Amino acid sequence: MDLNLQAIGQTFAIYALPVLFAITLHEVAHGYVARHFGDMTAHAQGRISLNPMRHIDLLGTVVVPLIILVGSAGKLLFGWAKPVPVNYSALRKPRQHMAWVAAAGPIANLLMALLWALALRGSIAASARSAEWLEVAQFYGTTGLVDVVKDNGHGAAEFFIGVSAAGVLVNLVFMLLNLVPVPPLDGGRILTSLLPTRAAWRFAKLEPWGVPLVLVLLFLPVYGSNALNYVLSPLLLESEALVRAMVLL
Repeated sequence: MDLNLQAIGQTFAIYALPVLFAITLHEVAHGYVARHFGDMTAHAQGRISLNPMRHIDLLGTVVVPLIILVGSAGKLLFGWAKPVPVNYSALRKPRQHMAWVAAAGPIANLLMALLWALALRGSIAASARSAEWLEVAQFYGTTGLVDVVKDNGHGAAEFFIGVSAAGVLVNLVFMLLNLVPVPPLDGGRILTSLLPTRAAWRFAKLEPWGVPLVLVLLFLPVYGSNALNYVLSPLLLESEALVRAMVLL
């Protein structure tokens, strides 16, 4: 396999900062909301921290994204962080508060996507070719912006266009991935909190199989891509279009 090391290096440089922010603030949000509702586990273990090293998971933050980046396992570059420990029985209202703790991470990613979109608008305005970049953003989205920056970007302002576009993309992917209704993902936690007690107990027993299932979906080929990409891509396109309509237009 021929590796384009320059392209890989460019992609890493563009995505590194958005990915670190996305995983760190996602996990901090879980821990902060859990503490707010009475569970001090994450606080006691030092996980309500802006230090990304406390949240990096070897498989989800390093290995899987590298496989996608180098081996082209899918078009979406994504992964996951080390889960913040939550003792749901310590929450004041475990079933109700579980949903809020789980939803905090995806909500944090949505807010970051909007902030990166504002940064994208500012970096486009700072470029001498703002009209051309705005046209690329409107017609090709964040993925197109990242690709064009790698091929034709010049200077710090245009490099930051790529970083900001990657920030929008990464956070939307993290949000959608974590909302997949499979425990231990956040969507699975939210669904567990909404199900009747007996059904929730049975559904929660699927948790040990959750991450292996996500990995199977990631590497299961479907129409030249993978099953997870096939499911998430339409949702990502609609979410990104909404963000562009709110911020870029």
